[in-house]
Amino acid sequence: MTTTPTPTSPRAGRETTEGTVYTVTGGDWDEIVSSAARANDERIVVNMGPQHPSTHGVLRLILEIDGETVTEARCGIGYLHTGIEKQTEYRTWTQGTTLVTRMDYLTSFFNETAYCLAVEKLLGIEDQVPDRATVVRVLLMELNRISSHLVAIATGGMELGASTVMIYGFRDRELILDAYELITGLRMNHAFIRPGGLAQDLPAGAVDQLRELVGTLRKNLPEYDKLASGNPVFKARMQDVAHLDLTGCMALGVTGPILRSTGLPHDLRKAQPYCGYETYDFDVPTTDTCDAYGRFLIRLEEMRQSLRIVDQCLDRLQPGPVMVADKKIAWPAQLALGPDGLGNSPDHIKQIMGTSMESLIHHFKLVTEGFRVPPGQIYVSVESPKGELGVHVVSDGGTRPFRVHFRDPSFTNLQAMAAMAEGGQVADVIVVIASIDPVLGGVDR
Repeated sequence: MTTTPTPTSPRAGRETTEGTVYTVTGGDWDEIVSSAARANDERIVVNMGPQHPSTHGVLRLILEIDGETVTEARCGIGYLHTGIEKQTEYRTWTQGTTLVTRMDYLTSFFNETAYCLAVEKLLGIEDQVPDRATVVRVLLMELNRISSHLVAIATGGMELGASTVMIYGFRDRELILDAYELITGLRMNHAFIRPGGLAQDLPAGAVDQLRELVGTLRKNLPEYDKLASGNPVFKARMQDVAHLDLTGCMALGVTGPILRSTGLPHDLRKAQPYCGYETYDFDVPTTDTCDAYGRFLIRLEEMRQSLRIVDQCLDRLQPGPVMVADKKIAWPAQLALGPDGLGNSPDHIKQIMGTSMESLIHHFKLVTEGFRVPPGQIYVSVESPKGELGVHVVSDGGTRPFRVHFRDPSFTNLQAMAAMAEGGQVADVIVVIASIDPVLGGVDR
């Protein structure tokens, strides 16, 4: 039985040759506008975004304001929805890395590492991952932490009018992206960290270039202190703005620099170590300001601590494999750099094509079908630049995930937007979003 909506129904449609066509409008927006009109006062509703340079992506903010004061603030998300989590169910376990790396596209290596750690735990091979691969993972994550914080500081400075901070931030990030390109072949969306290890080893000369990069970044970091930390105009725009205390953070599940700006030194690298972080020497920066300025100072100091970790990684690198020895899991296998680019080594191709039919069949099945993961479920979390990045992976024993779900810190931290913005000025909404540093690729996954 079918029903035709009445003309007064909110789902009213019109009949066409293609069937009934419905016009869908934003109910939340209409509701706020109508309620504001009934109030019969000076309050107005402002729709900020989703196309707005200061919302760090396609984030829609619905602001109810009374003069210059924000009386109510709401986030509207979903404008960048990619369905990445659902897509992983239709790809092999290894192919999943090419999807998850694109979620929070500014923290690709953290997405990949969290996903691969979960897969490796389900496989029961976490102790078989080569030490060199684990050290390179830590090295890439800490470089990624620096590049993410540089974007946060650069874009936040630009939104406040500090254009020189923006220029310096992107200048230094560009150096890190060059290092990514040297190691993985790509500046973003790498899919370099794979279940069992890495896609390939570091290229020749990479260690020397990385040491030079660390020296350059360490020399440049004091410039941000000179430009911003002691700048009275910069401090006036950020101090006592976007306030959120420890109670608020705990109630909303907020983590990362926002939580550490309340004085709580919570960092998963210390609280729940992974990838051998318990063996590295570094500090967890905190402030007790509970405001945007404190979060800026934390990100600045975290970059210095990340450089300490990168130095230790470079000292620890020892020759060795970067993928597990189990050939039923290790993919890709026997890579070599030839005149036509990256591919299987001639010796490996000769062996599987000319001397072993079993090797050829196994290689074909590994690449096309993938390996099987025992049934089970696991939750793994890592400390991304924005907070706790967790992944819940479920396997039904097949060659593809049954379910992959991420706890992205940008998504969780955005809950704090209303608590930080309401009662403040309209101009301070920009500071609130900058201090949260959300990336909508992680929110709308």
